[in-house]
Amino acid sequence: MALMTIVKREFSSYFATPVAYVFLVIFLVMQGMFTFYLGSFYEREQADLAAFFAYQPWLFLFLMPAIGMRLWSEERKAGTFEILLTLPIPLGTIVVGKYLAALLFAALALLLTTPIWVTVNWLGNPDNGVIMTGYVGSLLMAASYLAIGAALSATTRNQVVAFILTVTICFLFLVSGLPMVLDVFSGWAPDELILAIANLSLINHFDNLQKGVVALSDIIYFASVIGLWLWINRVVIERKREAG
Repeated sequence: MALMTIVKREFSSYFATPVAYVFLVIFLVMQGMFTFYLGSFYEREQADLAAFFAYQPWLFLFLMPAIGMRLWSEERKAGTFEILLTLPIPLGTIVVGKYLAALLFAALALLLTTPIWVTVNWLGNPDNGVIMTGYVGSLLMAASYLAIGAALSATTRNQVVAFILTVTICFLFLVSGLPMVLDVFSGWAPDELILAIANLSLINHFDNLQKGVVALSDIIYFASVIGLWLWINRVVIERKREAG
């Protein structure tokens, strides 16, 4: 009950101002532009959403931190941080509740892109199973970005700082598996280290899902990233509360 109360409170706060609607419109316009224009959807003459998912890690790199930056920074700036922590609700419940509200908002944004999926089915006969796993991968990637954003939002009362920190950390997670990054370590670093760095990459694990490959290792990866950063989020808030 307490968890749902926090989720409802946080989710409704997104729509307290026109910002949420502006965000959703920007997201949908950019997603359509990346899919049909930059992704050369029509030129490829293939009934799939490869172009839709190809740019998603980079689009989310800026849009998800924009959602997550307010989670704790706004509470501290508005002076409601201390009041929230004095409520008879476990700290873990508050952390998870605020996070789930942000994830629910991200899921809503993804849900609003389903007309693109319908359009592809109208134009041809796509593999809807692959598209479904791509959507699952998108939600997991968004969840990872938001977990990182929630933790970093707790470290500052400035939303812009929280946004920049989140984009930076997410960018590092994103590019760690790219060849240009791994080439820096090749030749002097052991293969085990290079493999470990490559496995940290969000984009590598997302690529498997968007291609329709559901591997337990990818699910464990995303779950680990989300769990780790939510734990960091709780630790940061606990330290802030103890510090007064």
